[in-house]
Amino acid sequence: DMGYQYQYVRVEFGGGAFFGNQSAEHRKVIDQYAADGWRYVGWVPVTFTSHGGVESADLVFEKPAEQAE
Repeated sequence: DMGYQYQYVRVEFGGGAFFGNQSAEHRKVIDQYAADGWRYVGWVPVTFTSHGGVESADLVFEKPAEQAE
């Protein structure tokens, strides 16, 4: 089992709505990490608005430990 290294990148969604948000920040981050050999594996909500929307989240990336720098 070679194992994996994980990278967590915080993104802010401003209005608290992850889906339908006009900001493309998360797409840029995913594209940047993919270009460096990281694979996007999911997201974890971190902070919420008073209405229950997601305000910020960690995007999670992985790559085999032997490839990580």
